[in-house]
Amino acid sequence: MEQLFTGFKTIAPSIPYIINGIWVTLGIALGAAIIGFVLGTLLSLCKISNIGILNGFARGYTSIFRGTPLIMQLALAFFAVPQLLGLGDVNATTVAIITFGLNSGAYMSEIIRSGINAVDKGQFEAAGALGVGYWPMMKDIILPQAIKNILPAMMNEFITLTKDSAIVSTIAVTDMMRRSQIVSAQYYTYFPPMFVAFIMYYLVVLILTFIGGRIERRLSRSDQS
Repeated sequence: MEQLFTGFKTIAPSIPYIINGIWVTLGIALGAAIIGFVLGTLLSLCKISNIGILNGFARGYTSIFRGTPLIMQLALAFFAVPQLLGLGDVNATTVAIITFGLNSGAYMSEIIRSGINAVDKGQFEAAGALGVGYWPMMKDIILPQAIKNILPAMMNEFITLTKDSAIVSTIAVTDMMRRSQIVSAQYYTYFPPMFVAFIMYYLVVLILTFIGGRIERRLSRSDQS
């Protein structure tokens, strides 16, 4: 126990450095969530459309990104694709955001599609009877209702992105995980710095879960009123 206490005392000056990595973590998660939402919305509309090519593309895209490990997708995007295209050095953070966003889009498309399918069919029929076109109907009537129903699921996806972002340390992005590894190598002690990162991830997830719960309860009260 004394050795453990000494280890925490030794790395104390580097603890703020590890904790500040949370902004990198949240930045990647937020950027990926925005890309995932936009892409997921487009893919979900393709999936419910009657256009075979779009439907097939959306389902194939989802199958590929859900059927392969995220860490493999990240490695391909950072190491293999730039070499294949002759791009030279690429920004690791940008690659991480894009890769996570593309992956999230596959999952978001299923979430949004289920939300659209949950909208009462009478809404579609009423919009058709009023002569509202397909895209205006989706944009102004169906999607707002669908998104309201799936906000808790979208929050869960953001939490998942926040946790999964730890793998960006494999491409040298200085998030909390990577910073804990750097401090571990600097002081030749692993438990204290990694435990600090562990606790920070847990606290962030607790906060996000609390926010998601508040949103869900507010939506439940709104539906009852």
